[in-house]
Amino acid sequence: MNPTILPGVEPVAKTKRVGSDLEIAQAAKLRPIQEIALELGLLESELELHGPHMAKVSLEALDRLGYQAMGRYIDVTAITPTPLGEGKTTVTVGLGQALGARLGLKAVTCIRQPSQGPTFGIKGGAAGGGYSQVIPMEAFNLHLTGDIHAITAAHNLCASALEARMLHESKLDDETLFDRLCPKKSDGKRRFTQTMRSRLKRLGIGMEDPDSLTTHEKHRFARLDINPDAIQWRRVLDTSDRFLRGVKVGMGSEEAGHERMTGFDIAVASELMAILALASGLEDLRHRIGRVVVALDKAGQPVTTEDLGVAGAMTVLMKDTLKPTLMQSLEGNPVMVHAGPFANIAHGNSSVLADRIALKLADVVVTESGFGADLGMEKFFNIKCRTSGLVPDAVVLVATVRALKMHGGGPKVVAGKPLAAAYVQEDLALLEKGLPNLLHHISIARKFGVPVVVAVNAFATDSPAELEFVRNAAMTQGGAADAVISHPWSEGGAGCEELAKAVLRVTEEPGSFRFLYPLDWPIRRKIEAIAKEIYGADGVDYTPEAEARIEEFTRLGYDKMPICMAKTHLSLGPDPTVKGVPKGFRLPIRDIRASVGAGFLYPLVGQMSTMPGLPARPGFYDVDVDLVTGKVIGLS
Repeated sequence: MNPTILPGVEPVAKTKRVGSDLEIAQAAKLRPIQEIALELGLLESELELHGPHMAKVSLEALDRLGYQAMGRYIDVTAITPTPLGEGKTTVTVGLGQALGARLGLKAVTCIRQPSQGPTFGIKGGAAGGGYSQVIPMEAFNLHLTGDIHAITAAHNLCASALEARMLHESKLDDETLFDRLCPKKSDGKRRFTQTMRSRLKRLGIGMEDPDSLTTHEKHRFARLDINPDAIQWRRVLDTSDRFLRGVKVGMGSEEAGHERMTGFDIAVASELMAILALASGLEDLRHRIGRVVVALDKAGQPVTTEDLGVAGAMTVLMKDTLKPTLMQSLEGNPVMVHAGPFANIAHGNSSVLADRIALKLADVVVTESGFGADLGMEKFFNIKCRTSGLVPDAVVLVATVRALKMHGGGPKVVAGKPLAAAYVQEDLALLEKGLPNLLHHISIARKFGVPVVVAVNAFATDSPAELEFVRNAAMTQGGAADAVISHPWSEGGAGCEELAKAVLRVTEEPGSFRFLYPLDWPIRRKIEAIAKEIYGADGVDYTPEAEARIEEFTRLGYDKMPICMAKTHLSLGPDPTVKGVPKGFRLPIRDIRASVGAGFLYPLVGQMSTMPGLPARPGFYDVDVDLVTGKVIGLS
């Protein structure tokens, strides 16, 4: 392959900046989404328009393109995040633009939809930045096409069904409960619904005539006998609300005697989001939702959404979420947006479906993993690749000079205050101290047998000597296949052209991809493999609760699933304040939860929270609407 620059495509000048990321995005001239879809090879009948610039893509496209060969597959990850930012999404979008408009390839970028928690909290949006953004930026960072809202509705419907079922079982006798669950129709007959039949089949009870069931069979069908102390299903909300981490429910007069402690997680950490990201289609979505374990009964057996009778309704609420959303970058390159973020408490990767559709349409697909290589990329390989059967051709690892300086012991960064001199002036000694973090992340990717290209995301304050130091060390000390200085923020696709060429060269080399662990390893051994090989821990310590979960999940046959660690993204170790490459630590496992529908176990490391909190000065302070133009202002 000899890529060439398309005629008429010029680099975006560094002096072209017109203001904030939002102002740059709003100044762009958007192309009709049908035009982008047509160029990509989608049919008009495969689009569901959401205005002129966004469209959901029907899964019929995947069926039609079944014979099509797949393009090259690139995963973008980063070093351990810092408040200074590494620009991972900016590089992802810039690389897609370089491969597309600059090098003349059909290139698709696949990224995740951001959560409104961090958008209005401390992090801001996730559309990229400068001249490497997804647009319209406001839609991308806010409601988009409603997928997160649908997941929230389906998740909380299940929570409501669970609580209501326990209440009614406590008040009704067997015969009355059975009559309520399976009432007589207008013709005087009872009929089993699909979800009822699923439960009967699981119980080994005949499914022909509801009235032929014995008293004992009616009891087994109607009573789930849920153990309130073994409920695993919390509620979700797409807002960072620390005061909902622990709540007491059942405080109404009619619910007296059913009070219990529970809590909320951020919506994108819902198992339903993980199911969406891993599902292969509607049938698979329905089966996965039906397998979700919400609690154990008093005999220690799993209670599923299918048992509750709510799996079908949850699927109805989520069926349209299966369709990825087609958007565009600032340079008019196609972008598929699907599934959600948070690789620290979820698997944090774009969906299998978005990647599959893109790979059938494009010469090369750039997909993004959340946070560092120790989190999103590790889960991309061990969970997502296992589910999809897709094997990446290369990894792009994003690093910045100033983030490496922070890992070297640089001064603390405080939001709203000017950066310390160490971050804006040349300091090779401090940079060298932080270099091990980059080298460790390169080594993580290489453990999977995938070649690594380091993207040194340049800032105006970086000196040429600092940039070259990182580039050279990545190859000579880290073993990266290549390392390229890139300028996606200021130059868009033109600033990633050399990176794109390096990535294409690397993908032409034969790969030797391998998983970190086989699925038949015991739960402890899989956890310890990640702790030692990925994080660099000396070992793992389990609380009695975590030990009990391991025994319980092994008994239930859940021990053959992969592991999705819930761990701080701010450090390779369990302590978010320890930067660089921590040494001499053990990984504390507080608890382990089972996402049976998604198909993984997720251990909770230390005090890791599944509901973020707002800072003293949240990002929503800046967000408003211009009453003259009607445009959003202050979104970052």
